[in-house]
Amino acid sequence: MTQDQEIICERRGTAGFVLLNRPKALNALSHGMVRELARALDAWEHDPAVTRIVVTASGEKAFCAGGDIRALHDLGKAGRQDEMLAFWREEYILNARIQAYPKPFVSLIDGIVMGGGVGISLHGSRRVAGERYLFAMPEVGIGFFPDVGATYALPRLPDAAGVYLALTGDRVGQGDALALGLATHAVASARMAELAEALTGAGPVDEILAAFAHTPAPGKLAGDREAIAAAFGAPTLAAILSRLEAGAAAGEAFATKALATLRAKSPTSVAIAFEQMRRGADLDFAAAMALEFRIVSRIAHGHDFYEGVRAVVIDKDQAPVWQPASIEALDPAAVEAHFAPLGATELELGRSA
Repeated sequence: MTQDQEIICERRGTAGFVLLNRPKALNALSHGMVRELARALDAWEHDPAVTRIVVTASGEKAFCAGGDIRALHDLGKAGRQDEMLAFWREEYILNARIQAYPKPFVSLIDGIVMGGGVGISLHGSRRVAGERYLFAMPEVGIGFFPDVGATYALPRLPDAAGVYLALTGDRVGQGDALALGLATHAVASARMAELAEALTGAGPVDEILAAFAHTPAPGKLAGDREAIAAAFGAPTLAAILSRLEAGAAAGEAFATKALATLRAKSPTSVAIAFEQMRRGADLDFAAAMALEFRIVSRIAHGHDFYEGVRAVVIDKDQAPVWQPASIEALDPAAVEAHFAPLGATELELGRSA
């Protein structure tokens, strides 16, 4: 094992043990990390000595802050969309692999978990949140969309909370994660290393987790759950905006903030995300991932993703110029086109690119 490996996959006791090891990059997922994790899961599935998977991360800031968005941006700007799509294809296949994995899959999340980090943890059978846990799917703020299985997972959260998280990119901590089902257990940060070690032993996974778990204080969304359900449970994006506008006009703090947040995001991305949530509620996981690959195949050739990464990641002027500039100016047919079948290049689970 060397310290410069981006991901370390090894057997420790009874566990297939994974360490995301790019702390300076907030453990952002590279193509190589996706491939190495997929290879390890294949090897461990049929290894009787491995009875559970444990995923951890280096550093205290982040479990995994997402995919390597800057690298993907640069590929697209160079006209190398095929390489971008090869990454997403393999990443989505990995997400589905984790969702269907036959052994307990335990992620120990004590820091930022966004984008690609959500994809390799949320679909596993157990998600343990430490006190530093911070979840978000903020993609609409960079002209992208909440992918890596969010199409399946977020519509299934209670009280339209998943729609709210998808459209606003809001961040939630340990208390909200447990209440919404994003996390299955809450554990003190100071005990995470001890828990990781315990999970390499022979004891039943759920008994070990129960022995470490505690009940955290309510999260910041606890008082807004009714307001979220009332606004973001609306049947159309226009109706969500209408309900928020009415609330803001009445001086409601939640509606005022949520409306301002929505208005700052990529209009195209917000519309795509809403449609994902609407469709995703009725899709199985495989169909949800195929839908996401259709969307990303169009985003890679669009405008807002490159403009969003420029504004937020590269120039950091936080002043993206979206095309179109408002939700009202969107062409419904242009949004719908992101969801159209791809033909020969559809995502097929169960095989790599």
